[in-house]
Amino acid sequence: MKKNTLLSPTDAGTCSLLAPVENVAHGIVSRAVLTTPALRLTLFHFAAGQELSEHTSKARALVQVLSGTCRFSVGATVHTLQPGDLLHLPPGAPHAVTAAVPFSMLLTQVTEPAT
Repeated sequence: MKKNTLLSPTDAGTCSLLAPVENVAHGIVSRAVLTTPALRLTLFHFAAGQELSEHTSKARALVQVLSGTCRFSVGATVHTLQPGDLLHLPPGAPHAVTAAVPFSMLLTQVTEPAT
């Protein structure tokens, strides 16, 4: 049986966020770390020159840069992020990301309960 996420939503466990990634030389590789109905963690690895065009999400998001650097646009504001930086995106914020050099990030998305 194939494991869909690096961590089980029902069991305690660990995983490496800095392990080398294959097949990222010319693209973007993503891997689900943990998925629950209200929380989603995804590990992304970008090759140099890759980008995600502007989009929005209904979820609240936190972006943690693990390695390399990137340009992260939130509306008209451009942030240059480096390892250790944390970016908060409220729900609905238009955003895009560009990788001038290879970089990795952990994306945490929180779906807030309907009010």
